[in-house]
Amino acid sequence: MKSITIKGSKRESVGKVATKALRNAGKVPCVLYGGESPLHFSADELAFKNLVYTPNAYTAVIELEGGETLNAVLQDIQFHPVTDKILHIDFFQLFDDKAVTMNIPVRLEGNSPGVRNGGRLLFRKRKLSVKALPNLLPDEIKVDISTLKIGQKVAVESIKSDDYTIMHPDNITVVQVKAARNAIVDDEEEEEGEEGAPAEGGEAPAAEASAES
Repeated sequence: MKSITIKGSKRESVGKVATKALRNAGKVPCVLYGGESPLHFSADELAFKNLVYTPNAYTAVIELEGGETLNAVLQDIQFHPVTDKILHIDFFQLFDDKAVTMNIPVRLEGNSPGVRNGGRLLFRKRKLSVKALPNLLPDEIKVDISTLKIGQKVAVESIKSDDYTIMHPDNITVVQVKAARNAIVDDEEEEEGEEGAPAEGGEAPAAEASAES
């Protein structure tokens, strides 16, 4: 998985006064968990732009003054309720031998024949919670919809991988094509429907597992 480098400084004081001074200076107070003890540091708010304001998933390389470098994943973030400025970020440290859970974006590939025939493409899960060792985390999960006809769907069970575990039930719908009033159903699709092909998928519950955001 691709990473974003965050250059920061360890915090000597973590009190309210020191925290307010950091924010006034355009910095974000952060905490890194997962090690022997929590590590408090701060970094310029602009340093988080490509990590936070993006649909993509990235790990973080935290470079601290003195040459210390730590690999981490963003775990939680707090925004100001009015200005939307970043108030605080929690990170979780990555280790090569410990699996981590992240929300990974889903990318659709191909053109659905069901959509070409007038069906509606419903993209139910734009991100999936995935658990894997850090070096096996995917940048994205590709879903091929080039054979997806009206009434068909792609569920979690059909996109599993040996490299990672998708933390959702197998029957959760990722993407489906539903019939529209003006949809054209070809002979082959009618045959499948008559012989009991998979019925039109209903709306899937958003069963998000806990993730590091």
